[in-house]
Parts: sequence; C-alpha cells; structure tokens
Amino acid sequence: MEFNLADLFELVADKVPDRLALIAGDHRLTYAELDARASRCAHHLIDAGIEPGSWVGIHSYNRAEWLEAMLGCFKARCVPINVNYRYVAEELRYLFDNADLAALFYEAEFGPVVEHIRDDLPKLRHFVRLDDGTGITDSIGAVDYEEALASASPVRDFAPRSPDDLYVLYTGGTTGMPKGVMWRQESIFFAAMGGGNYGGGGIERPEQITDNVSVAPLVTLALAPLMHGNAQWTAFVTLFGGNTVVMSAARRFDADAVWDLIEHEGVNTISLVGDAMARPLVDALAHREAPTALFALVSGGAILSPTIKAEMNARMAHVAILDSFGASETGANGAVDVTAKGPRFRMNEWTTVIDDHFQVCAVGSVGMLARRGHVPLGYWKDDAKSAATFVEVGGVRWAIPGDQAVIEGDGTISVLGRGSQCINSGGEKIFPEEVEAALKSHPGVFDATVVGVPDERWGEHVSAVVQLRPGASPSLDELAAHCREHVAGYKVPRALVVVDEMVRSPSGKPDYRWAKALAADQAAH
Repeated sequence: MEFNLADLFELVADKVPDRLALIAGDHRLTYAELDARASRCAHHLIDAGIEPGSWVGIHSYNRAEWLEAMLGCFKARCVPINVNYRYVAEELRYLFDNADLAALFYEAEFGPVVEHIRDDLPKLRHFVRLDDGTGITDSIGAVDYEEALASASPVRDFAPRSPDDLYVLYTGGTTGMPKGVMWRQESIFFAAMGGGNYGGGGIERPEQITDNVSVAPLVTLALAPLMHGNAQWTAFVTLFGGNTVVMSAARRFDADAVWDLIEHEGVNTISLVGDAMARPLVDALAHREAPTALFALVSGGAILSPTIKAEMNARMAHVAILDSFGASETGANGAVDVTAKGPRFRMNEWTTVIDDHFQVCAVGSVGMLARRGHVPLGYWKDDAKSAATFVEVGGVRWAIPGDQAVIEGDGTISVLGRGSQCINSGGEKIFPEEVEAALKSHPGVFDATVVGVPDERWGEHVSAVVQLRPGASPSLDELAAHCREHVAGYKVPRALVVVDEMVRSPSGKPDYRWAKALAADQAAH
C-alpha cells in the first residue's frame, strides 16, 4: 500500500470504527458506517460500468452524500469533480464537457438544468439523483442514490489502488471558465491534507497514519461548501486524524443557526472563508456568547481583515483566530499573520519567492511566490497554462500561481497580491474577462471593464465600468439580470459606472488601474 486517499481513510476507519466521523443535518455516521456507504457507492459506479480513471461530477449542496460520493469515487479509482452549485447552464455545459464527465451525482433541484444540457454531453452516460425534498422531477433516467447504495455491496473487495490516482480540484481560469488542477493523491495528501505538516516530511509509511489518530477526538466544522478546496481539505485533515467532521446542511447562510450548530455539536474548531462568513458570525455575537468548547477559528481561501480579526478577538478571547494561506495550485502553505502590508508567513524549504530567472529573490525584492516539492501535475487540457504555472528548473519543479511577494529581513514572506486582475469576493474567484463578455453581449453595451472594489463583508464586490451604445440607457438591474443568464449570481456586477469613452492601453488591453480608481471613487461617494 502507498499513499492513496481511499487506502488512508480505510486505515483510520479500521482503527476507530465506532467513532463518530460525520455530522451533516440529520445524518450521523461512524467511521464504519461512512466507510460502508462509500464502499457501496464505489460498487455502484463499478457495476454501472464506470471504469477506473473516469471523472465523476458531484453537483450538490453540502450534505453527507457529498462526502460519501467523493470517498466512493476514490475507492473505485474514479476522480470526483467538484461542481459549483451556483453555475448556470452555460457554465455547467463547459465544465461537464471540459472534465469529460462519465457520471454525475446531482441533487433533484438541479435536474432540469442538467436535463437541458445533457444532449450536448455524449460522454456523460450515468446519473445518480439525490433526494433533496424539493419534489422536482426530470426525465434523465437517473438512479436514486439510496436505491443505488441499497443494491450495492459494502465489501472492500476492490482492486489495488495507486498513489498516482488523481485528485482534481476545479478552480477559476484565466478566461473565467474553471480549470481542473490535477494532483497525484500522494502529493495532495502531503501538500494539503495533513500528511506532512503541509510540506514534505511527516509520516513515511501509510500505516503510520493511525499513529496520528487523536486519543480524544476533536469536532471540526467545515463551514464552506464542499465544492471548494477549503472544505475538502478541512474534511480530510479531520478524518485522517480520526476526528469528527461537521457540515451545515442549510441552503442559506444564517449566522445564528451556525452558532446553534456549533454549540449543539460541541464544535472545537471552525474552518471558513474570509470576511464573507466571518462578518455575520461576529455580528451575531453581539446578542449571544461564543460557545465555550470552541478554541480555534481558521480562515482559508480569503484572508480575514484586521477589523474582523480585532472584533473576533474582542468577543471570543478564548478562541485562536488564524489565517491559512494556500491555493488550488500549491496546497496549504501554512498559517499567516495579517500585517499592514498584507498576509505574511514563515518561509520554509518548500516555499520562497523567485525572480523572472527562477532564482530566489534578494530580501526586499518583489518576485513571484513559488512552491516546490509536492505540487500538481498541471491543469487539465491546458498545456500552455500548465507550462507557465508549473516550471521545472535544474531538476526542481515549482508551482508559481501568480501571487507577487517579498522576502522580508526576518525571513518571513509578505504576499502582495495576485498579479492578475482576479477578483476575490467571499472566497470566490471571479475573472473580469468572463463578466466583461457577459456585459458586452447586452445590445446596449459597447465596451466594458470589470474590477473589484473593496467591500466590508465580501472583501471585494464586482463593479462594472461600461461605455454604452448611442441611445442606450440600460440600468444596473437590467444589466445584472442579463449577466445572470451567462454567469453565476456571485459574478454579477453590484455597481455600475457609465463613461463616455473606455480607456485602454495602446495594445488594446483594458486599463484596469483607471477603471478601479473610477469605481472606487464612485463607491466612496
């Protein structure tokens, strides 16, 4: 046995079979129960003719079945693919086609949109529907999830697995459409799932994972959607330690309901994404006390603002508030401290800052954040982007996701920000080109530039600077409604600036600095 995610989970399940592994809504599963249901899910895929190496989509809100299906895919040597439940038909069609999905787990609510695009996806041949209580039906011919598991075997009689089996995480791409970041399972285990303290050391043999199983299990709330790496990595770090994962099965974020869940389940640690989640939680503490069992809150995917951190420290003096820096292309780089210059973390042998010649930068020089060791194989179906992001120099392979950074005199690294114009709203990546294309498809829009404007809750919100066609006068609401037909709701502009003429560079590229200043000035007034 080598470092394979399914193998590792089975080792832990055998070590603590009766320990509570997962709480999601009304579902409470021990390690043995979660393992058995995941095995049934795997056998169903195999019995349906889904071959090892096939990619399988999971289109669902947070629920126990999400994690069961993911583990089931790993057991069957299939590749689970995260699907953003906010995506509209155009985005889903692209994702399903790009991933060459062979099978799909989906909640009943999403049946109509899946049915709408299925004829464009000849490789997608098997469907499993999750009952969500909506009563929405479709004519896809899907198998009911519980019926699928009931008719499948829970026995672990699977073929040997490999550390080279894939883990794929879809994330935003340079054109706005998502890209699949491909990892070897062994690499993602060491880079982001606790195998080597997010570096290259740690356990030397898979069997040693049981040595790290907690004597007294902790309870961790993975608050973000499982369609995000933040929640996936949190869940697997928790499970590989023999602890208990809690997920909120609510469809909408309700801060008081989250605090009730934390208190009811005795949650010890929370993992969330930036101010978008933290702001409502800290506001809710104005009329209630923080649960005494809670001792740590970690943000990953978006840095907590100093204001929110200060408020949390004031209202939860017994809770450690931490930021974790990482990316789909690098894994988890470790905890950071947010300073006036931005996030800063300790440089180690795997993470540094390099210049254009791939040499380590001198102290104080701006370069690109880079990580070596356990890094991805590349982007699925994008050799050019892979070659630019994952670079081998002198036998050393680096992941360079695009963050500008500086090595400080004390040996820490200050992260200055993404070199591209990517907008981070509540932990969601939004690329301007995609929203600009949606805006410019409106008959009244001649040109458009999209930027992120600082937002107290979300970190940034989307603002559109547009040049209208003569005689046209669409409102923000009209343009937003139009955009919703092409992109997910969180990408839709929240503010609009109309200009007589768009400013662009001599090469024709948008002048994002000009547009951002214009949008920020309007927001300030």
